[in-house]
Amino acid sequence: MVLPLVKLGSLAFRTLSKPIAARLKHNAGIHPKFRGFIIGLAQANHRFTTNMQRRLYGRATDIHIRPLNEEKAIQAAADLLGELFVAGAAIIYEVQRSARSEARKEEIRRQELEARKKRIEELASEVEMMKQKIASCGASRARRRRRRPQLQRQHSLLRSIGSQRLLLLKILHW
Repeated sequence: MVLPLVKLGSLAFRTLSKPIAARLKHNAGIHPKFRGFIIGLAQANHRFTTNMQRRLYGRATDIHIRPLNEEKAIQAAADLLGELFVAGAAIIYEVQRSARSEARKEEIRRQELEARKKRIEELASEVEMMKQKIASCGASRARRRRRRPQLQRQHSLLRSIGSQRLLLLKILHW
């Protein structure tokens, strides 16, 4: 799956760089300063790549590297600049795509944070309501405690009345 996409990407890359290279070659023929600039660029690139290849293969790098002729230098520079242009466009596209992706992630994080804040507020409200219920239960319990002595007196009074009545009934039955 990845290999066909890589091949397709490289084909698109080469296809896009060809018109740019052709335009650069045309401008090199018209403008002498531009021609000198791209020939110098191509020669520097040629020296750099040749030295890198020699290092990779373990050969000496302190030798004189023959410069490219003008036509090859113009062709190489045009190809290089075309590829650099397409690569730059691809990098800019990727940076923008990444920034959009990061912005979407940030928006999702912000929404999650807002949802969490809302949930925390709901829970705080619920806790406050429970505290009020607990306080109300505590108040009614305190009222019951305050009434307990009074109820105990009434209960003992009723018991004494009941026991006196029972005693009277027993006496009357005998």
